[in-house]
Amino acid sequence: MLNSLSGRFLILTTIFVMLAEILIFVPSVARFREDYLLSRLERSQIASLALLANDAIDEDLQEELLQNAGVYNIVLRRNEARQLILDAPVPAPISKTFDMRDPSAMVLIRDALMRLAQPEPEVIRVIGEPLHMAGLLIEVAMDTGELRMAMIDYGLRILILSAVISVITAMMLFFAVRRFIVKPIKRVVSSMKTYSQAPEDVRGVITPSAGVIELREAEETLQVMQVQLTQSLRQKERLAQLGGAVAKVSHDLRNILTSAQLFTDRIEMSEDPTVRRLAPKLVNSITRAVHLCESTLAFGKAEEPAPRLTMLRLADLVEDVMLGERLALGADEPIELREIVPPTLELRADAEQLHRVLSNLVRNARQAMSAEGIAGEVRIEAQEDDHAWFLRVCDTGPGLPEKARTHLFTPFQGGTRKGGTGLGLSISSELIRGHGGTLELERSDAEGTIFLITLPKGALAPV
Repeated sequence: MLNSLSGRFLILTTIFVMLAEILIFVPSVARFREDYLLSRLERSQIASLALLANDAIDEDLQEELLQNAGVYNIVLRRNEARQLILDAPVPAPISKTFDMRDPSAMVLIRDALMRLAQPEPEVIRVIGEPLHMAGLLIEVAMDTGELRMAMIDYGLRILILSAVISVITAMMLFFAVRRFIVKPIKRVVSSMKTYSQAPEDVRGVITPSAGVIELREAEETLQVMQVQLTQSLRQKERLAQLGGAVAKVSHDLRNILTSAQLFTDRIEMSEDPTVRRLAPKLVNSITRAVHLCESTLAFGKAEEPAPRLTMLRLADLVEDVMLGERLALGADEPIELREIVPPTLELRADAEQLHRVLSNLVRNARQAMSAEGIAGEVRIEAQEDDHAWFLRVCDTGPGLPEKARTHLFTPFQGGTRKGGTGLGLSISSELIRGHGGTLELERSDAEGTIFLITLPKGALAPV
C-alpha cells in the first residue's frame, strides 16, 4: 500500500489537507477568542443597563448580573466620566489588559497562542466600545480559566472536523486516482508485460483507450513503438534467414572462384598476346569477387567478441601496423607511411581489435591513393587529454566521394574505393564502439582525409 501510487497519494493528500486545516486553525481560534471577549463585553453592557435604569439594586441582583456576564466588575465611561457600574471582589490582581477596539490580526493570533500556552488562570482587563453608541468605553475584569477551556474545546472540535474532512477528501481522491490514473497505468504495464512475452504476436499490441489526454498519448506512443518493434523483429528474422542463405551461396561461390583463380594462373602463362593482355583483368575481377565473398562471410559471422581491455604502448602497435603496410606497398607506389605517436603514450584497448581498425584505415587510404596514382603520405597521429585518447589516420589523397561520405559506415554501401564492399569501415566502427569510443570522419576534401578515433579514459563513454 505504501509503495503504490494510489496509497502514497492517499497519505500525501491526508497530510496536505491537515496542514491546510492547521493553517486555518490558528486564525480560527484567534477569531473565537475575540468573539468570546466581545460577547463578555456585550453581556456586561446589558448588565449595566439595570443599574442605569435604577440607581439602587441589591447585592444579590448585582452578583447575579455579574455571574451572567462572566466578569468581576464593569466600568462604563460616559461623557468623559469613568463610572464603576457593577463590582465584586477580584480574587487576584489584574495581570494583563487587552484592548478590543480594532486590534490587528497578528495581535489577535499572538494573544490567542499565548493564552493557549498559559495553563494557569489569571485575571485580565478587557476594554471595548459599547454597542449602539451607549458610551465611550466599557471595561471589564474577568478570569481566563473558562476562556482557555472554551478555546481548547473549540480547537479540538476544529481538529476533529478537519481530520474527518481530510480523510473523506483523501478517500475520494484515492478512488478517483485509482479510477482515472492508476487503472490506465496498470493497463499499460500489463500490456507491456504481455507484449514482452511474445513480441511477434500482434495481439499483444496495446489499443489506446484512456480518457486522460496524457495517458492516451502514452498509450499511442507505446502502440507505435510496439508495432515498429514487431515489424523490426520480423524483418530481422527474414534478414537472418536471407543472411544464412547468402552465406552458404558466398561460401560455395568462393570455392568456385578459388578454383577459377588457379586456372587463371595457367592462362597468364599463355603466349597468345590477346590472352596475356586480358588475363590480368580477369585475374583482378576474380580476386575482387573472392574478396567480396570473404568479406560477406566475415560480416555474417556472429558478433565480435567483447574487447579485452588492457593498457598497451601505442607506439609498438602502430609500428606493427605500418610495418605490415610497408611490406604490402608496391615499388611503383610513391606513398610514404609515417607515424607521429609519443613513444611513452599508453592507452586502454584490445590490442588485436585496435590493430585491425588501424590496419583497415591505413590500407584503405593507401589503396585509394594508389588507385588514383597519387603520391603523398599516410600517417597515424596520437594525442590525449584528461578525458580521452585521440588517434587520427590522415592521408593526402583525393578525398572521399560524396556517396561514400553519405553511407560511410553502412555495410555494402560505404565503400571508399571502387570495388570495395564498405564492410571494413562498418566492422571498424563496431569494434571502436565496443571500446566505448567513436570512429568518425573528421575531414575529407581535396587536401586529404582524416579519420578520428576517440577512446574514453573513464569507465564509461561520456554521455
